[in-house]
Amino acid sequence: MVQKLLETGLPVFILGPCGIESEKLIFTTADFVDRLREKHAGRANFLFKSSFLKDNRTSEGSWAGPGIEEGLRILEKAGHEFHLPLITDIHSAAQAAPAAEVCDMLQIPAFLCRQTSLLEAAGRTGAPVNVKKGQFMAPENMKGAVDKLCSAGCPSVLLTERGSFFGYGDLVVDMRSLTVMNGFCDGVIMDLTHSLQKPGAAGKFTGGDRTFALQMARAASAWGIRGMFVEVHPNPAEALSDSAVMLDFRDTETVLEGALKHWEGAF
Repeated sequence: MVQKLLETGLPVFILGPCGIESEKLIFTTADFVDRLREKHAGRANFLFKSSFLKDNRTSEGSWAGPGIEEGLRILEKAGHEFHLPLITDIHSAAQAAPAAEVCDMLQIPAFLCRQTSLLEAAGRTGAPVNVKKGQFMAPENMKGAVDKLCSAGCPSVLLTERGSFFGYGDLVVDMRSLTVMNGFCDGVIMDLTHSLQKPGAAGKFTGGDRTFALQMARAASAWGIRGMFVEVHPNPAEALSDSAVMLDFRDTETVLEGALKHWEGAF
């Protein structure tokens, strides 16, 4: 399903809450994404994303998700209900096969983008894979991740820009990386919400500033990218992770419209 979407050439939006907090949250947000898909049919393609495990946490005791068995059950149920293609993070080689049985695409978290065994396991599933560029990685060095996946049989590899460390508690986006990475993968995705994080800046959890989301979306789409990753939540202030950067439904629609206008040349 995802392979066919990529072949259309339309912009790709990967939308959903950071983590699977509850079945109700997943269904509420999937319903919103499904309505966006219907509204923008012929202008963009949509994938639904959420994580069954948030393994990279700032502090001990932070909420980490329902785990793979329950998380995949909820995602599969939402996928069947709304007929949305699904994508989720995997953190170990053992998670690749079961996740690929439910999801149409796999995602490799930024801090794991160099993990050879994880990349090879994801490639062997035959599913397309989206790899987030590590905050510590030069864009040209992401070619190694692409090569590992392709050598294991991966049919399509997307790379996602999510900012680079700027000191200890901030991230910056170098737009040149969008062009660099596009030269050796099947498309570059802009991670709108994670690129606005301030890692560890809030003490026991990661902070950030979502107010720059619209400008970042316009800049990235005007620069030229394959798609956009946006974490969406009906009430970000109550989210159990990434509450500082996730967008609510209204802001997501505003960002999406702004990005599409730039993609379509209406500056």
